[in-house]
This record gives sequence, C-alpha cells and structure tokens, in this order.
Amino acid sequence: MSREKPCRTCTDFKTWAKQQKETYEKEVQKGQDQTSVSDARQNCPLDKDELGSKTWAFLHTMAAYYPSQPSNKQMDDMKSFFHTFSKFYPCHICAEDLQKQLKHSPPETSSQEELSQWLCRLHNVVNRKLMKPEFDCKLVNQRWKDGWLDGSCD
Repeated sequence: MSREKPCRTCTDFKTWAKQQKETYEKEVQKGQDQTSVSDARQNCPLDKDELGSKTWAFLHTMAAYYPSQPSNKQMDDMKSFFHTFSKFYPCHICAEDLQKQLKHSPPETSSQEELSQWLCRLHNVVNRKLMKPEFDCKLVNQRWKDGWLDGSCD
C-alpha cells in the first residue's frame, strides 16, 4: 500500500510538522540532509492553518474596504466572488464547508457594515467548529479597518 503525500492545505500544522519530523528522522538515520524541520518550514507552501489565517485576513480586509453604499453591480460582484471563491479554495474540506455555509447564510452585501458583520459571523461559525475563541463582531472595524481605539495601531 503506497501512502499518498498529504495535501499541505488540508493538513494542520501540528500534523504536518509531525510528518516532517518523522521524514527528517528517517533521513538522518540514513545519513542524508540534516536540516531541521523549522529550517525546512521557511519558504514552503502554506499548510491548512497558515492558509486559513491569511485567507481570513484577506477576506476581513476586503470587507473592511467595501463601499458603504455599493452599487447593484458591486453587490452582485461580491456575492459572486464568495460563491466562486468557495469553489476554488485549495482545501477541499474547507471549500465544501464554505459552500454549505453560503447556502445557509448568503453574503450580505448591502453595505460595508453588513458585509463585515456577515463575514465576522461566518468566521465565528468556523471558530466554533475548530474550538477557537469567537471574535466580538462589534470590534470588527477596529480590527480590520480603523485600528484599535487605544492607538496601538498608529
């Protein structure tokens, strides 16, 4: 039975790191390249966790700069973006989950506030599934657009 190489975007970092450590240890035993796992991680394709984090940052930033009063075309384009995005997201498990979420809760594109709040709620659905803390959606514009009120982003 041959083991298929795991999809980096479908494997969380801890699992991937464990697989890399096992591979590294086998190579060391054979006397091959002795670079560390942490060195090998630099300049590598994103794993599932890295991809997810960077994707959420992009999506939240995009929503933060969406128009307050979008045109009908902008609203339609944004809805289309999320539906198309869900078809091509590299992690097939995440993509399928997003497609289900979009059927249950379609993108709310009538304003920047609506889109940002909708995306925050969607992100919190994912956070709950991953047993991560939820984000307070009242703070979404401070986090992704205006910066924190304490001035720490200035």
